[in-house]
Amino acid sequence: MRQPEFITSPTNPLLKEVRKAVNRGGLTDSGWCVAENFNLLEEALRSDCQVHVVIAAQSVCELVTEQLSHHNGIRLVVVPDKFLDANTQGVVALVEPPAVQQTLDVLPLQLVIDGVQAPGNLGTILRSAEAFGASAVMLVKGTVNPFNPKAVRASAGSIFRVPLLHSLDEVQLASTLSQSGAAIYAAVPNGAISLVDADLTRPCAFIIGSEGRGVGVALRSVAMDLTIPTAGVESLNAAVSAAVLLYEARRQRNHA
Repeated sequence: MRQPEFITSPTNPLLKEVRKAVNRGGLTDSGWCVAENFNLLEEALRSDCQVHVVIAAQSVCELVTEQLSHHNGIRLVVVPDKFLDANTQGVVALVEPPAVQQTLDVLPLQLVIDGVQAPGNLGTILRSAEAFGASAVMLVKGTVNPFNPKAVRASAGSIFRVPLLHSLDEVQLASTLSQSGAAIYAAVPNGAISLVDADLTRPCAFIIGSEGRGVGVALRSVAMDLTIPTAGVESLNAAVSAAVLLYEARRQRNHA
């Protein structure tokens, strides 16, 4: 039977490290992703990522112990309920992030995120990327940290499986994409190409910019402007736009 550790002090170093990561919206000092709630724990356990520590509130300790019953080597820490925010459902997992992609080879379906700031939007984008088969998601410097706990929660576990590159230099990425041979599309409100007319059966990359600034100059200079036709509104938010583009690419390829 798994023997949990008990922590009764809110100043415990492990708890301080977790709070620090949550407050700054990124990884812990140990380089671990903070995954809050039972669903994310389950998603992490069934992924290829290593779960190092699970922190459980006393009221759900038995449930967490049962969930970990077939997973050896995971440290289980039990704390008073008041130490964990209600959003966590009483469970926080510290997870080794997936290995970062090292190359930008020609991939069938790439998604570039340039400057999106809302962690919920980014997490939703990652979920759509997995749902519609994106080959990789690339985040330009200035985009919200993908390991922000709110982004992790919104991804519903997709962050543990989607090939991801982050903190990329815009100019270097633009140069690499332009030499890749893929069709590059920048999502804009009034582009020269409508989504209904675009051939997305070949390797391509979609660039989604922030709602305030849009796609950066360097990336837009190597891309074709692509518009999602809408009625009554000028544009869609970043997460919705990404989902529509990825879905259409998947639809065209399934019928090619």
